[in-house]
Amino acid sequence: MRVPAHLLWLIPALPLLAAGIGAFAPRTAWRTTAGSAIAAMAISFLLSCGALVTALRDPAVHAVHNFAWFDLGHGALRLGWLLDPLTALMGVMVTLVGLLIFIFSAGYMAEDANFKQFFCFLSLFGAAMLGLLVANSLLLLFICWELVGLASYLLIGFWFHQPSAAAAAKKAFITTRIGDLGLLVGLLWLYDATGSLLFFDGGEGVLEAGPLAALSAQTTVGGLAVSTAIGLLIFCGAAGKSGQFPLHVWLPDAMEGPTPVSALIHAATMVAAGVFLIARVYPLLAADLTLPSAPLHALSVVATIGAITALLGAVIAVGQNDIKRILAFSTVSQLGYMMLALGVGSWVTAIFHLLTHAFFKALLFLGAGSVIRAAHHEQDIRRLGGLRAPLRVTFATFAVGMMALAGVPFLFSGFWSKEAILHAAHGWSVSQLPFAAGLIAVVLTAFYTTRLVAEVFLGTPRGEGAARAQESPAVMTVPLVLLAVCAALLGFIGTPWWPWLQRTLDPTFATEPGGFGLMAVSIVLVATGLGAGWALYARIPRSSAGEADPLERHAPRLFAALADRLGFDELYAATVGRLNAWTAAFADALDRRVWDGTVRLLAGLGLFTGQVTRETDENLINGGFDAASGGLRSGGRAYSRGQSGDTHSYLRYIAIGFTVIALAVLLGVRR
Repeated sequence: MRVPAHLLWLIPALPLLAAGIGAFAPRTAWRTTAGSAIAAMAISFLLSCGALVTALRDPAVHAVHNFAWFDLGHGALRLGWLLDPLTALMGVMVTLVGLLIFIFSAGYMAEDANFKQFFCFLSLFGAAMLGLLVANSLLLLFICWELVGLASYLLIGFWFHQPSAAAAAKKAFITTRIGDLGLLVGLLWLYDATGSLLFFDGGEGVLEAGPLAALSAQTTVGGLAVSTAIGLLIFCGAAGKSGQFPLHVWLPDAMEGPTPVSALIHAATMVAAGVFLIARVYPLLAADLTLPSAPLHALSVVATIGAITALLGAVIAVGQNDIKRILAFSTVSQLGYMMLALGVGSWVTAIFHLLTHAFFKALLFLGAGSVIRAAHHEQDIRRLGGLRAPLRVTFATFAVGMMALAGVPFLFSGFWSKEAILHAAHGWSVSQLPFAAGLIAVVLTAFYTTRLVAEVFLGTPRGEGAARAQESPAVMTVPLVLLAVCAALLGFIGTPWWPWLQRTLDPTFATEPGGFGLMAVSIVLVATGLGAGWALYARIPRSSAGEADPLERHAPRLFAALADRLGFDELYAATVGRLNAWTAAFADALDRRVWDGTVRLLAGLGLFTGQVTRETDENLINGGFDAASGGLRSGGRAYSRGQSGDTHSYLRYIAIGFTVIALAVLLGVRR
């Protein structure tokens, strides 16, 4: 089955239809809502596979279907669909992982009172993400981008009756809007500079040679190329969505939503959107590389931010005790790896890691959900332990995901994609600092993954929930098994010996010979992290929840700082939060004393004018008319009294009149 570009709209349309069915279905129709959502995502998966088949026929071609949305007088605002290997592969990944998460959710959320509403939000989220992928217009992408933000707000705050969930939803929404403001400004600037927002349009698209050359030839403040400035503004939006430093603070708090939401946001959809956006507009960010005298290159900024994020996420993950927050900070770190790869010029490697990460991170979050459900909603790893025996399937699949995340060689997908990123960073001619940050993150990742597995599954139960744990039902474990298979095997499509994925995305991609020495160094670092984690946590597991963490015993101040997320939340509260409070206070004072006073003055003038008008109207105009009409009424009444209808009376009046007239005439004649 082949799906051409002009039919791509069906892929997001089906989940959107399922969301509409869920919105208007009765509250009791939860089976209908869940069934329509799962069926819609399954059909979208098949359509995405068909689109991939079409794209693989000629990977170098960008097949588009553009159309006019509405007229603007001298022109038309045009949108479109884009089919290429990047769109198709991302579509297959999102629909497949999304489908497995949807199926898992049917079991995980079965007892929730708002089950129907949950699947409605899930379908809306999936539709927005798929619309973002197939867009050939930065405007259409931005519309779907904001819908993803809206749906994430609804899902993160799904349990809104919990203050922490409501606060996390608002934090995610506001933080990502900061980045989206930069994206919007970049979008408007790009349209002003090129007159188009289409990516590909017969040579006139913003990612094609002519417009890119024109953008890189223009300069702005400080000699910065216009393409660089616009690229950095677009990167602001990507940094917000993908949790890059310093906009990473929302991502760990998003764990307040249901676990399937965490898997969906942290694996295949929302956070992946930022990486996908930078990969899509990569030619725009790379346009300034042809300018040797440029004061700043956009990709250098991307690489630096990615390296900081990769290291920061791994460091903070070491000191967390909530199973979902550990995975959340690991997501921050892995997204940093992807941005690092983009910044050093290997966008195909970034997409490779994005695909592998989607499967093993979805596996880990769903595995965490299985643990939480089995342990009666216990998330603190200090109160878990001993779950290997009762949760055999969950443990086995979770272990596969953790080994993929840690980069255990050679049998797990995360190893191959991580190695590809390290090789690309090592070959970056600008600086070796991102490469060094990546190596340190490798050790830390292996360490905290070992800590997590040991604390959750080894030893004896340290809490009541863990002691009563039972394996999850098949509707939850089957998706875990399928994701585990993908997490183990997917990496083989991008090995140095068979880089099929890289060459599919970029036909010009070429592997560099050698690099085995670097691979050996990476393997040693992974082994070091695993060994340190085993020595501290697995060799002699903790016997009780109250027992101090082994790392805490050795470095209490460091562990406390890591547990407190290095104080980033407090720093934001003291800076951005205080600035926001001052701004709010100033706005309140301005509203109360200036705008409110002005409004009150205008209202007083209005009341005074109304009073004067009322007095004039009632006393002068209405009074005069009332007096005149009263006189007329009295005269009319007097006249009407003379109109008796008696003929004799009328003759009498006539006789009297003639007599009076005759007397007057006679008197006048005698004078």
